Amino acid sequence: MTVELNHVDSGGEGTPLVVVHGLLGSADNWRSHVKQWQNQRRVVAVDLRNHGRSPHVEGMDYTAMAEDLLALLDRLDIPRAHLLGHSMGGKVVISLARLAPQRVASLIVADIAPRAYGHGHDAVFAGLRRVVDGKPTNRREADALLAEHVTERPVRLFLATNLERSDDGVLRLRIGLDEIERDYDAIMQAPAGEGAFEGPTLVLRGGRSPYVTDEMLPALREVLPEATVVTLEEAGHWLHAEQPEAFQAAVNDFLATLET
Repeated sequence: MTVELNHVDSGGEGTPLVVVHGLLGSADNWRSHVKQWQNQRRVVAVDLRNHGRSPHVEGMDYTAMAEDLLALLDRLDIPRAHLLGHSMGGKVVISLARLAPQRVASLIVADIAPRAYGHGHDAVFAGLRRVVDGKPTNRREADALLAEHVTERPVRLFLATNLERSDDGVLRLRIGLDEIERDYDAIMQAPAGEGAFEGPTLVLRGGRSPYVTDEMLPALREVLPEATVVTLEEAGHWLHAEQPEAFQAAVNDFLATLET
């Protein structure tokens, strides 16, 4: 059963750009980019299941998440869209492109390859659990609790975007942490679907990120044969946050080639 995803829709004409966040992210993380892009086109930023303000449900496999996104396109009466996905969101948009290619005008995949990855979030989950147990009343307390397990301050700041104040004054997580942890194995798997997506594709990768290495490119091109690969040399995995202007420019240049 599909989930009715929370989303932010700028409105406007033409083929929309649909933006899909990564693991433990949300549409809110893309606010500054959406503000820029909406000057040129309609932009829809979504919260995937168990993230942001979308419902918490069991199941995080890529077929389910792609079907959620497809249902949103149907609900918004969007026949075709440019799909941009970062990390886990990149696997979601690749899955949708394989399952329903007629709905995809183009793909923009940010720092992820269409393959399975190893586990790497144990410290993050432990830090989030510590926040849940510690019941902080301000962000300084929450950061200190996270820091017991997560040493990188930029990562802690990113994770803290999932905090919201409850009626009792405690900062609580708005994500479905239980559901995400239970199906973490599925999140680490390759995208759903089979075969290649033959449409126009941009793959953006961080030069300091291990997620899309040169060694992965031949297998990536088997799934995304039309991919143009652009490397933001000074960026890591969160390239859209680390190099926002370069990221926006690459996306704008790619979309401009499709609309001239």
